[in-house]
Amino acid sequence: DVELLKHIQATVVHLQGDYEKLSSVTENLLDDCHQKQKDIEALFQSLERLEKEKVDKEDLLLGIDVKADKSALASKVNRTQFDASMERLNEVIQEMLSRVTGQEQGWHQLQQQLSEELGSKLDRLELGPFREQLEERWRSTLEKIKEKEPGTKADDAAGIKKQLLTHFHCVSCDRPLNMLVPGP
Repeated sequence: DVELLKHIQATVVHLQGDYEKLSSVTENLLDDCHQKQKDIEALFQSLERLEKEKVDKEDLLLGIDVKADKSALASKVNRTQFDASMERLNEVIQEMLSRVTGQEQGWHQLQQQLSEELGSKLDRLELGPFREQLEERWRSTLEKIKEKEPGTKADDAAGIKKQLLTHFHCVSCDRPLNMLVPGP
């Protein structure tokens, strides 16, 4: 009986060791199970977030179609070149504006000078004889031109498409004048 009792005690001690091992393994398995459950929950949350934020296939294909190819990218201007060109363009525009302003001032000075010179010119009574002299000279010049151009006919219009008589106005009195256009 003692042997049986020792044997039972050894078996009980052995069973207690096995029980402790099984308890430890069970505890590890439970910890692993809890960790895996947390990992599964995290995966489900990630899956839900991905479903909310996922890219639609059509949007992805559209984005791929819009994507620049290397040749199109090579033809683009880089930012520093663009900025330098824009700065140079701005300088040219400023220079042109200053030139235009200078020319405008020059025009105003010329206009003032012309106004002053017109004020000191002949009056209308003195212009009558001068006008007659100019008209006489014009007639004689026209006659000389007609003499130098033999063989031209009045109705020969090959090559001329504007009127031969042009309407002019006198500078001083604004009287209308009919004058011939010089040349063939």
